[in-house]
Amino acid sequence: MKLKGEQLESALGKGLAPVWLVSGDEPLLLDEALVRLRAVARSQGYDERQSWQAETGFDWRGWLAGFDSLSLFASRRLVELRLPTGKPGVEGGKTLEAWAANPPADTLLVVTTPRLDKASQSTKWVAALDKAGVFLQTTPPPLERLPEWIGQRLARHGLKAERDTLAWLAARVEGNLLAAHQEIEKLALLLPPGPLDMATARSAVVDVARYDVGDLSEAFLKADAARFCRILDGLKAEGEGLPLVLAVLGGEVRTLYRLAAGLARGERLGALMQEARVWESRQGLVERALKRAGPERLAWAMTALSRLDRAAKGLLREDAWDELKQLGLALMQRGRAPAFAA
Repeated sequence: MKLKGEQLESALGKGLAPVWLVSGDEPLLLDEALVRLRAVARSQGYDERQSWQAETGFDWRGWLAGFDSLSLFASRRLVELRLPTGKPGVEGGKTLEAWAANPPADTLLVVTTPRLDKASQSTKWVAALDKAGVFLQTTPPPLERLPEWIGQRLARHGLKAERDTLAWLAARVEGNLLAAHQEIEKLALLLPPGPLDMATARSAVVDVARYDVGDLSEAFLKADAARFCRILDGLKAEGEGLPLVLAVLGGEVRTLYRLAAGLARGERLGALMQEARVWESRQGLVERALKRAGPERLAWAMTALSRLDRAAKGLLREDAWDELKQLGLALMQRGRAPAFAA
């Protein structure tokens, strides 16, 4: 049974399944799910907990054989198996299928993995664990729901913030849920239950946002100028290499330019998107960005990218980070290409 992380409590209310597959890349959410499962298991008599990590050379046959008999010290046991790569291999996959087909008596299995892609979710071992129990997928809230997520967490401590305060808090901790959790816990310790205003939040919260270049591409395509600038400044402050940032953002610009050129030749956008390998989930964003920028502005941007490359290599005196910011902002606005030289 496939479930989202937020459905864990309702699933536990219906009973404790004998097999759990818990996946996700966000350490906070993964850890919280495990803590909750352990607590419920302990309340139901699973007093012994064993932890294993399946790495190269793991003895799958010996591992499975070790559960043929009950422990002498506990009537029930919780077995946690971590797959760091999310790929148990051929032997491991068959072992997990065998477990799912005939779970050992009085033994609860919890397998944890990083986020599983579509191909991994289609494997036999995942399907077997899913059929035998629960496949719980923990995913961080999307950016637009982060304020709501923070508000729900604050409410657990009796704190309530207005929408603008929640939005400000979300901007400070974006991309770093563990830090968000720590800031919420700190606020709960410092403040009594009740309203949380902007001034109090500002004085108590540290800016712990963490970004990667993928976030920059998303902000650029969405024309979210404020977030684009914030992410670019954050990447610079974190010491991210400008060549990588330039390559990623430049790749987005070149894709838009090729699409615009293809449309000018009378080709269909769908075919152009496929040729450019634009994922289906991003095609809407890319199409809107293409309409905003327009062919004239994109032609200017291609020349500007060449200048930026020279600036990044120190061949020009201009601040390449600032030039890149201006380029991104220019392409997010509708209208004619900038008048200044590239």
